[in-house]
Amino acid sequence: MSFGMTGGSKGPAGPLSGKAAVILPVLRSKGPQRREASARLDEACGLARAIGLNVVLDEAIAVARPRAATLLGVGAVERLKNDIANSKAKVIIVDGSLTPIQQRNLELAWNRKVIDRTGLILEIFGARARTKEGSLQVELAALTYQRSRLVRSWTHLERQRGGFGFLGGPGETQIEADRRQIDIRIARIKADLEDVRRTRGLHRKARRRVPFPVIAFVGYTNAGKSTLFNRLTRANVRSENQLFATLDPTMRAVSLSSGRRVILSDTVGFISDLPTDLVAAFRATLEEVLAADIVVHVRDISHPDTEAQKTDVEQVLCELGLEISGQRTMIEALNKIDLLGAAEKDALSTRAMRVENMVPLSALSGEGISDFLELIDRRLGASRRIYHYRLGPSEGAAVAWLYDHGEVIERRQGADGTARITVRLDPVDEERFGHRHQDITPLLGEDRAAE
Repeated sequence: MSFGMTGGSKGPAGPLSGKAAVILPVLRSKGPQRREASARLDEACGLARAIGLNVVLDEAIAVARPRAATLLGVGAVERLKNDIANSKAKVIIVDGSLTPIQQRNLELAWNRKVIDRTGLILEIFGARARTKEGSLQVELAALTYQRSRLVRSWTHLERQRGGFGFLGGPGETQIEADRRQIDIRIARIKADLEDVRRTRGLHRKARRRVPFPVIAFVGYTNAGKSTLFNRLTRANVRSENQLFATLDPTMRAVSLSSGRRVILSDTVGFISDLPTDLVAAFRATLEEVLAADIVVHVRDISHPDTEAQKTDVEQVLCELGLEISGQRTMIEALNKIDLLGAAEKDALSTRAMRVENMVPLSALSGEGISDFLELIDRRLGASRRIYHYRLGPSEGAAVAWLYDHGEVIERRQGADGTARITVRLDPVDEERFGHRHQDITPLLGEDRAAE
């Protein structure tokens, strides 16, 4: 997928390969950071490798006062010019937010392609989208970002910059025509995504008519959501030790030990400083999370920045309008315990025993999976209510349905073959039962007393 528009023309481009340099500006003006610079740099390099780049130079640069022209100081820009030339890097990734002017000036100084963190993440999403919906969502975010990058004075790099999406970049000619083309395309994509939103709404209504609880997986990228999803559903969702291995959402139905059927939903991974335009573009997809009965936050508990990653995920969920605490039901799946030492695992198990919504597990080895499923079952069962029914001798199918989907507390068989059943059901299952057997209604207090 290519989002670049050079000189008003568009053309396909293949995945980029080649040498890259990754530069992390550490802004002292922002005060103490939640993550160590080394961990942030490692993540940025992982993002670059996820798009097929070979990182030959990486460095964190302390920035006391960001410069409006280049972000980095004059001395740092000059020193990096030599380092970049010696490394033979063709693409420079600045792991931060660059204004169009800063990006242009750094390209002038280094005579190389320069992209910032937002552009890199959009490149990855563009390469990973497989469905039409995913492609539309990424393209909307990409075009919105690209529109702000249409500035003059790119001619010095026009021939060099033909490449993959933003790694190609705009040319200097016909910029106004490009802007109009982008605006037209954005309008069309928004209309298409509105159709997607309506379709998803219809699907949710259909599921409510035959309602199965929805369990949505969320988490930081590479936390192991897809590995866990595959283990539970025996699906074949792409699962790799790589940032953003999964982009398009997947849903599968599974049965819990109680016999309750649920739908599992695997969603795109989050990351720190996720582009706002991307969150907005994926809102139609992420609405599935808002509608879920239970949200499972899959965490890589072995990662040194696991707490910071948790905060980043919760921030995105809050942006979407999801309440992290209170009425919403959330479970923390502390994944990758197979990478912990024995003492760490014991400490984690002790901690999880004191927190009712937390379970340690390994999606890879299967350890803790049964505890995880039991926790989901308990959470869903907590909403169950007691219902009383009187069923005639010809309504054996209804009796069997209640046994399959509920917990039968008492059954009394009358001499005339009538069964009086007391059963504990989810309200949604009681509604399903009512749709299937419209002539059977729960007995109210007066009816029960009369019997």
